[in-house]
Amino acid sequence: MRLLKRPVFVTLILSLFMLSIAVTGCGGGNAGDESGSSEPVKWIANSVWPPENHQSVGLKDFAEKAKEATNGKVEISVQTGGALGYKGPELLKVVRDGLVPVSDMLTSGVAGDEKIFGVVTLPFLIQDFEEGKILNDIARPYFDQVAEEKWNQKILYIAPWPAAGLWSKEEVKAVADMEGLKTRTYDKNGALVVEATGGTPYPLPFSEVYSSLATGVIDSVLTSTPTAVDAKFWEVLNYYAPINVTMATDMVTVNLDAFNKLDQESQEALINAGKEMEEEMWAKVAQLDKDKEALCNEEGITTVKPGQEYLNELAAVTEDIRQEWLQDAPPEAKEIVDKFKQEVGRD
Repeated sequence: MRLLKRPVFVTLILSLFMLSIAVTGCGGGNAGDESGSSEPVKWIANSVWPPENHQSVGLKDFAEKAKEATNGKVEISVQTGGALGYKGPELLKVVRDGLVPVSDMLTSGVAGDEKIFGVVTLPFLIQDFEEGKILNDIARPYFDQVAEEKWNQKILYIAPWPAAGLWSKEEVKAVADMEGLKTRTYDKNGALVVEATGGTPYPLPFSEVYSSLATGVIDSVLTSTPTAVDAKFWEVLNYYAPINVTMATDMVTVNLDAFNKLDQESQEALINAGKEMEEEMWAKVAQLDKDKEALCNEEGITTVKPGQEYLNELAAVTEDIRQEWLQDAPPEAKEIVDKFKQEVGRD
């Protein structure tokens, strides 16, 4: 057989190599489509809350829904208890930059980076759980837009917390009793409430709350019943006043770049799983609040129901907080509040 000359031989080998790459690429799905591979897309989801907290449990449930809805194309591994080292206020940036693809985050807790998220915890704006849901539904389109356009992430679902009350070492039945309290708060609005009532706010991360109570750094906490159970407040506190200062929510978001790499079917499946998860979380939290309060009572916490005079005092001393927040907030925040007041028939 006559041998090919070297240049012809090299050209033939290179041509066969390029052809093999082209053929292999045909089976890889669309460019940038992670789910086109036979291997599932694997995401880590961050939660700062303890494993048994209802937000952590909800995130785990969502991970299961996501896997089922995408037929195994997306697998989410949930890391709870702040295991990844994030404390919370920085999580908008963390997800934006892809340091973790999925995370829950306290909506008002990231308002330092995006002020509109603070609208959900304007003190004494809502009066009950149902109004909290109305406020969330009105705010959601605004939140979706700012998350995607400014923060490179998509909101998968928003889940509520029971309304925040005051947990304290001494009994509190009036605004005068709040003077001088050293109170842990979880966002700026809560801090302003404490200041307005004559106390000192301490914006501590959740991981430092128990030790701060035990050592006397603080003597009270503004938070909800599940958090009280998580922190075993009955070991360091005595009273609970359900004054409904605010009703916080948690957002669960995914990095938009990671989300956009999925095929359209998987994207739609995740969105639908998020809607289902959101409905479930809102449905069960009202009963959760009652159950957690009852558990605290069994362990030794005394619930002190606030009288109407006390609630009226609180509304009066916090009116300026709501108005001042709205003056400096984005115009969209005022739209949300105006729509909410119109919906619930309140001036």
